[in-house]
Amino acid sequence: MRAPDFWQADGFWAKALSPLSLLWRAGAGIRAMKTTMRHPGCKVFCVGNFTIGGAGKTPTALALYHTLHHMGINAHFLSRGYGGREIGPHRVDPATDTASDVGDEPLLLAHTATTWVSRDRGMGAETARNAGADAIIMDDGLQNPSVIKDCSFAVVDSGFGIGNGRVIPAGPMRETLEQGLAKVHAIILIGDGNPPFLANLPASVPVLRARVVPCNGVELDGRRVLAFAGIARPAKFHDSLRTVGANIVATVDFADHHPFRPNELADLRQRAAALNADLVTTEKDLMRLPVAARNGISTLGIKLAFEAPDQLEKIIKAVLSDG
Repeated sequence: MRAPDFWQADGFWAKALSPLSLLWRAGAGIRAMKTTMRHPGCKVFCVGNFTIGGAGKTPTALALYHTLHHMGINAHFLSRGYGGREIGPHRVDPATDTASDVGDEPLLLAHTATTWVSRDRGMGAETARNAGADAIIMDDGLQNPSVIKDCSFAVVDSGFGIGNGRVIPAGPMRETLEQGLAKVHAIILIGDGNPPFLANLPASVPVLRARVVPCNGVELDGRRVLAFAGIARPAKFHDSLRTVGANIVATVDFADHHPFRPNELADLRQRAAALNADLVTTEKDLMRLPVAARNGISTLGIKLAFEAPDQLEKIIKAVLSDG
């Protein structure tokens, strides 16, 4: 799915579709009322967002893991496994599982730490606790009512913000901003922008600024590349490549979580050869490629760097010491 342009502005289509937003909100309310909330017995940190589409949840979840690990906390990742067939609870094995089995994001996370996929997030959280997790990091799930969270972060792309602020389908919001703010301990704002909604935030919701930092940029500096990606906002990937000095001679964008087919990969290789360029993609996209098809394709690794890491650590320490 690609976000429609009218989600950025409060124009005709946004206003015309607003009545349907009430149906979305009603459905979410009914789901919450029918769901029994439970806590797994260990600390639960949720990394989610207010809107549909990529904001940087996965690099944020990884940054949170490294912070907890530095504190001596054994954290496990928990994901629904979007795009995978596995119902779970299932412990992801990066040596044998594929993105078709468990989804691209869990497969990427599993290269760092123990990762579980489970359609029933409550059961998945309990399975992780029983397997020795001191804490659970939910990659997405801010709107999921089945697990009681000890701490939730909303990740926001500073360039997109919350769009027009309206709820699906009139806008990109999964719920109203007021509902979302009531759930979170902090907003993690990625990028240098200042979206307008920040001006009206309550003082109780701090904003932690962070930026995406390339890890292996020196490998791509000066190289002619054909960049391809199937993520929510490919332009962010292109910007990162330019930042490290890559010479982008062509880009090919696919829908978010796109399952690459053999003929598409063959076409990409032919185009790159004709342009005397190297193929480069994101680490998440690489997870959706068969291992045998990854040869000759480079990736740009990224990590999240916080402007004030002590702010995040302070929040985490408070949560860990509570109860």
